[in-house]
Amino acid sequence: MFEKMRIKEHMEIADAAGQHVGTVDEVEGERIKLTKSDSTDSMHHYLDLDSVDRIEENRVVLKEGTVLPQGL
Repeated sequence: MFEKMRIKEHMEIADAAGQHVGTVDEVEGERIKLTKSDSTDSMHHYLDLDSVDRIEENRVVLKEGTVLPQGL
């Protein structure tokens, strides 16, 4: 298990295969808010902290099978 305190602004978010998904804007409660710049609709999107598999250096890696929000 990881500590959500380790998730910081501007960290990369990658899927289980290592592909770029987005960038952390901030952590709000039990969700990660992604930056607008990585979305196709210029809106903030969110991922549940339960979707995080691990943290590697400056990268948040999601669990395999994580469903990504529309607009990413």
